[in-house]
Amino acid sequence: MKEIEIRGDMIRLGQFLKLANVLESGGESKEVILEGEVTVNGEVETRRGRQLRRGDVVRLLGETLRVR
Repeated sequence: MKEIEIRGDMIRLGQFLKLANVLESGGESKEVILEGEVTVNGEVETRRGRQLRRGDVVRLLGETLRVR
């Protein structure tokens, strides 16, 4: 599991994926999220604006990321 540190108390899912460098662009993030290929804490998430907090676990494309 890869831990990704954020600066504030929360971050939007789309921004988090860019910060984690798992996708090449914001457009790619949008597509992967809308296709239902991203889970947050075990549930499929289709909203780029989903607020993530420390401890949340994001899974996509075989990667597991924890918000730190």
